[in-house]
Amino acid sequence: MELPVGTIVNAVAVIAGSSLGLLLRHGLPPRLREIVFQGIGICTLLIGMQMALKVQNLLVLVFAVLLGGLIGEWARLEDRLKALGERLKERLRSNEGRFSEGLLMAFLIFCVGSMTVVGALEEGTGGNPQLLYVKSVLDGFTSIALAATYGPGVLFSVIPLLVYQIGLTLLAGALSPHLSEVLISQMSAVGGVLILGIGINVLELRSIRVTNFLPALFIVVPLQLWFAPLLERLTSSG
Repeated sequence: MELPVGTIVNAVAVIAGSSLGLLLRHGLPPRLREIVFQGIGICTLLIGMQMALKVQNLLVLVFAVLLGGLIGEWARLEDRLKALGERLKERLRSNEGRFSEGLLMAFLIFCVGSMTVVGALEEGTGGNPQLLYVKSVLDGFTSIALAATYGPGVLFSVIPLLVYQIGLTLLAGALSPHLSEVLISQMSAVGGVLILGIGINVLELRSIRVTNFLPALFIVVPLQLWFAPLLERLTSSG
């Protein structure tokens, strides 16, 4: 197995950006932190809407999100990731109140986008990490703002990021024959819906357990491959 260079570079970029954000954090007055926080929320909503509008089959997206949410809630994914954050916080003897929140927020923003899926696909099938390099630059700058707002939890988001993205790269070779442009668009649209949930959380409009919807990113694959063609046949025959 070749070393997943793109993912490693991505992790280094997040570490560097988060470290810089933590250095800048204490120099920002509360009013500036608040406006940065609100800016992140608004931009996150915009990114989510842009991605969600890539949807090719709305019914598949709805089923994927609903089923994914049910599975994630049953598996208590958000509680488990929060527990991981709390354990890290205890080991580091950190008094940061938003440690787990920052870890969750950063992980979701860095990992549910289409660039993660497509980048992992390219590196996993052909060894080309170019798209992940571009993603690394974007994630590096984003992590500066996130760490300045949420603290050291953003820095430690590299742990689940590495696990998730390396796993996705390894799976990419096996899944590549089935990952058409339509399917990638559907996965991106589901990711957009999750990012919209993140934006709502950032702006404190409502508390959404976004992590519990992560299985939707995988459920959309069989739904698009099997359910969508069946639906089209039923529609055409009717």
